[in-house]
Amino acid sequence: MSLTSVTFVTPAPPAPPGQPDISSIPDYQKWQARAARRLKTETLSTTVPVGFPEQLAGDLVWEGDTIAQTYDWTYVLNNDQLAEIDNAVAYFKGLGLTLGHIAPDTFPLPNLHPELRRLSRELHDGHGFFVIRGLRVEEHSREDNVIIHAGLSAHIASQRGRQDHTFNGKPADVVCTHIKDMSRSPEKAAIGSAAYTTDKQEFHTDSGDIVSLFALETAPEGGASKLASAWRVYNEIARMRPDLIHTLSQEWDYETFEKTATKQSVKRPILFHFPATSTSPERVALQYGRRFFTGFGALPRSPDIPPITEAQAEALDTLHFLAEKFCVYTQFQKGDIQYINNLGLFHARDGFRDSPEQTIWLRDPENAWQTPEAIKWRWAEIYEGVTPEAEVFPFEPFIRTSASKGG
Repeated sequence: MSLTSVTFVTPAPPAPPGQPDISSIPDYQKWQARAARRLKTETLSTTVPVGFPEQLAGDLVWEGDTIAQTYDWTYVLNNDQLAEIDNAVAYFKGLGLTLGHIAPDTFPLPNLHPELRRLSRELHDGHGFFVIRGLRVEEHSREDNVIIHAGLSAHIASQRGRQDHTFNGKPADVVCTHIKDMSRSPEKAAIGSAAYTTDKQEFHTDSGDIVSLFALETAPEGGASKLASAWRVYNEIARMRPDLIHTLSQEWDYETFEKTATKQSVKRPILFHFPATSTSPERVALQYGRRFFTGFGALPRSPDIPPITEAQAEALDTLHFLAEKFCVYTQFQKGDIQYINNLGLFHARDGFRDSPEQTIWLRDPENAWQTPEAIKWRWAEIYEGVTPEAEVFPFEPFIRTSASKGG
C-alpha cells in the first residue's frame, strides 16, 4: 500500500473500564452511528449555551475549498530579504551568545521587521495562519537553521514557550523540538503521540498561542499539512447540533501526561467563549488533543480517571470529521515555516514517510488573545520563568516527556 494512503499504523491502546466505543483512531461509521443513536434516544438541546454566538463572522471563518480565492497565505521571501536574514545570522553568531538570547535586537531585520509584525496581526486578527517560503535550508548548518527559525519567529512573537522541562536528564527550558518518525528508534516502545510516528495525525491543537513549524525536508510520500478554522467548525456545530456546543464548553476530565504535574488530570472545557469588549471582538477558542481522552500508543488513558461520556465521544469525532470537511492543505514545502493561531485553528497531518520538522511554541504579548481562565495554569507552565540562560534548542529529535511512557 502506498504511504500516501496510510492512515493509522500504531495500534489503539486498551480503553479504560466504562469508556465508550472510541479510540485514538477516528472512525466515521462509529461517529455516524453514535450520532443517530443519540438523536433517537436522547432529548438534546436545540440552542447554544446562553451568551454563546449563534454564528461567528470574520476572516477566521473560512473553508479550505474557497479560501485561496480571497487569501494568499504564502509570503515568499525575496533575495534582499534572504540576504538580510543571512546578515542577521552572522550578526547573532558574532555576539557569542547562547541561542536563548535570540531576540529582535540580537537578530536584526530592519526591513523585514514591519512585514513580520503585519503577519503577526494576520495570525491574531485575520485568517489565523500563514507560511513563510523561500528559506534555503540546504545552504545552512543545523544550528543556523535553528537560529533562522527562532530569529524570524522572534519578530512575529517575542515569547518562546517551554515544550519540555528536561533535556539529557537535566533541568532545561526546551523551546524547540523536532517532529520526526521515531518508530524505528530504540525509544519506539515508549511513544505516546502520533507526532513521533508515520501515522495520520488527527485534528488537534498544541499548547500555547502560536505554533510554528519549519519543514527541513519535504516528505517523499504523504505528510500533507492540514489546517481547519475552529470558527467555521463552531458555526456548523451551532447550526446542526447546538447540544454539542454545550458538551464542548462543559468540564471534561483531561489527562495531563505531564510527569511533573501535581494532578493526573484536570477538569476543564475544550471550547471557550469570550464576549466582545471595547478592545477585542467576540471570540471562541479551542484547546484539545484527542489522545488526552483516548490515549495513544504507549500512553493509554488511565483507569483512575473517569471515562468520557457518549456525548463527549460524539463531540470529539464531530470536531475531527468537520475539520476534515472544511480543512485546507497548505502545500508544505522544504524551507517553509508555517505559523498558526493555536486558539483559533486546529491542525492535522496525513500519514507520511519520514519528514523532519522543527516546532516552536510562541506568544506575542502585543497581539495575544485572552487566555482562558481554565488553562492559565498550563500557559504559566509554558511561558513563565523561561530564561535565555536555560533555553535549549536540541539539534536532534527526541521524544518529549509528555509524549513518552518513560519520561
